[in-house]
Amino acid sequence: MTDCPYNPKIAHRFRGFLPIVVDVETAGFNSNRDALLEIAAVIICMDDKGFLQPAETHACHVEPFPDANLDPRALAFTGIDPDHPFRMALSERQALEKVLTPIRKAVKASHCNRAILVGHNANFDLGFINAAVERTKFKRNPFHPFSTLDTVSFSALAYGQTVLARSAEAAGIDWDEQEAHSAIYDAEKTAELFCHIVNQWRGSLPNE
Repeated sequence: MTDCPYNPKIAHRFRGFLPIVVDVETAGFNSNRDALLEIAAVIICMDDKGFLQPAETHACHVEPFPDANLDPRALAFTGIDPDHPFRMALSERQALEKVLTPIRKAVKASHCNRAILVGHNANFDLGFINAAVERTKFKRNPFHPFSTLDTVSFSALAYGQTVLARSAEAAGIDWDEQEAHSAIYDAEKTAELFCHIVNQWRGSLPNE
């Protein structure tokens, strides 16, 4: 991903919110019961011409919280082995600290008030982040608690597609099915898709 300086103009584009593209991989669909296994977040920045770009990615593997459910069907789908010795997974608290701390710094550097989660089916990702924040009593969550920007809706409007792979292909973005369903890959492809679509509406950028 391209690294670009934080530009305060982005705060005017999204009403004081800094878009952060997030993907999580989990052991099921219930954020209060099923384990959070991977988090990836891509910080979005704006260049001097007003175009959005994916900046740095922050990610880690996550240890299942105590007594978390591990649905075998979900693990088969993602290909994640929670007990693999090379995962180097962090506890939920450590994972939130690792991923959310640079987001908080980016929000401040971009002169934004808060981060807003961007995702493909964004409420799913936000639900797991919020559940982990609640379990760990994490006090510095930069995300708006319920507002999101969802690339499912964006893609449906722009391309008539809702599946991430098909939306990416419709946008001319390379897609490797063998790499899919890892948090980093899906987050970075979603970030490309988000920037590609929003940049088409660059002419509507409010004045400073």
